[in-house]
Formats: sequence, structure tokens, C-alpha cells
Amino acid sequence: MKIGRYYITDKDKTSYCVVKGESLSEIKSGAFGKVKMGLRGKYHADKAMPLAPVEPSKIVLVGLNYKDHAKELGMPLPSEPVIFLKPPTAIIGPRQNISYPPYVTRLDYEAELALVIGKKARSVKEDDARDYILGYTCLNDVTARCLQKKDIQWTRAKSFDTFCPVGPFIETDIDPSNLRIKLYLNGKVRQSSCTSNLIFPVEKLISFISGIMTLLPGDVIATGTPAGVGPMQVGDTVKVEIEGIGSLINKVTD
Repeated sequence: MKIGRYYITDKDKTSYCVVKGESLSEIKSGAFGKVKMGLRGKYHADKAMPLAPVEPSKIVLVGLNYKDHAKELGMPLPSEPVIFLKPPTAIIGPRQNISYPPYVTRLDYEAELALVIGKKARSVKEDDARDYILGYTCLNDVTARCLQKKDIQWTRAKSFDTFCPVGPFIETDIDPSNLRIKLYLNGKVRQSSCTSNLIFPVEKLISFISGIMTLLPGDVIATGTPAGVGPMQVGDTVKVEIEGIGSLINKVTD
């Protein structure tokens, strides 16, 4: 099942919907908990504007979690997940623009598989981790690489408004362990890998992170980026494509 979040233009409201082709069926109960469909909430996609499919309290990201990326950087594999945060204000949805800050000299893309938490999670065991996942989506961990190298920690480089494109929707019915992930810059493939190359799988990430902080419904965990990270320029179009989910497309503007 694909769950999206949309602004319904002729109704002037925002709703979570189940997506089937060009048809949107409003979820009466919202995206979390038992899905209950609205009796009259059916819309065509051309009457709706897609938004980021989540409104998280926090976005937790994992650094250096692909074997090919570690090899590319010449770095040893980490012994435990390396995590950091982005603020919710960084989120944008499909077709919204990534803003290139005026004093940033290098702005990079990072394609990632992200998971969306479906219910409150605290100190979750790995064997139970998937019970806490609503589904999966695409994420671009936009990074001011020049600032990341300059600062001791990564907060400034990762946290500008628009630095977390997410979407196009949440897919609830896929196995995350062996999905093709690609990033296209102006139509050319720049990243191409598979989630089978993850160092720490999603179950380990949920268990590890929930042992540190309580995860709430709608919170996002981004699982890391594969090899091929590189710069974007004003005017570029970037697309994150993940097998079984779809494509997240954004343009870079000044």
C-alpha cells in the first residue's frame, strides 16, 4: 500500500491518502494506527498537490552505512551506527525546490532509503523492529559539504531549510533488505547500489536508535547513502529512485 500526503486543491485541505495510480482515497483515521478510509474522500491526482508524506518530530540519519561508500572513502567499517539529526524544518516534498545557500561553495546529494516509524518505540529488540515500521520512502540527505568539513560536528551542514527532500509516498509492503537504489543528476546516474550493501540493516538501526531516544509515529530514520556522492549546482534536477517505492524529484534553485 502506498500512502501519500496531499493538499487537495478544490477542498482546501491536507489529507493522507492511499495512492492507486492516479486515484487518491482519503484515509479517515490518518496514516498511523488502523487505516480507515473516508466514505467520500476520493480524488484524482490532478486535483491534489503532493507534499512530504511525513511530519516527523525528528529525522535520524546514519552516516557511513554502505560497504561501497566506506570503500570509496577508504575508511574502515564502523563497529556501531554513526547517527546524527536533521530538524523537521528541513523537510520538503516531491517537486519542491532545494535552496542553494549563498555562502555554501559545495552542495552534495545523498540518496537514501528512509523508514517511517508507525508507533511509539523505545528500547526495541531487533527481532521486533519491523513491527514498529509503517513503511519506507525515498530521502535526499542534502549536505553543505564545505561546512561539514569545516565544522567539528555536522549540524549546520545538514540542517538548512529544504535540505531533506522526502517522498513521493510511503510504501508499506516491501522488504527493505534487497532494493536497488539510484540517484540521477540531470538524467545521468551518479549513484547506483543495493540495500543489501547496508552495513547495519533496518532492524539494527531501530534497536540501536530506540535505545537512545524514544521514536514517535511519523519519525524518520534514513539508512545511509551508497558510493557516488557528488555536488549539485543551481538549475540541476536530482532524482532519487528506489525499487518498489518510486522516484523523488527536486530541482536546485538559488
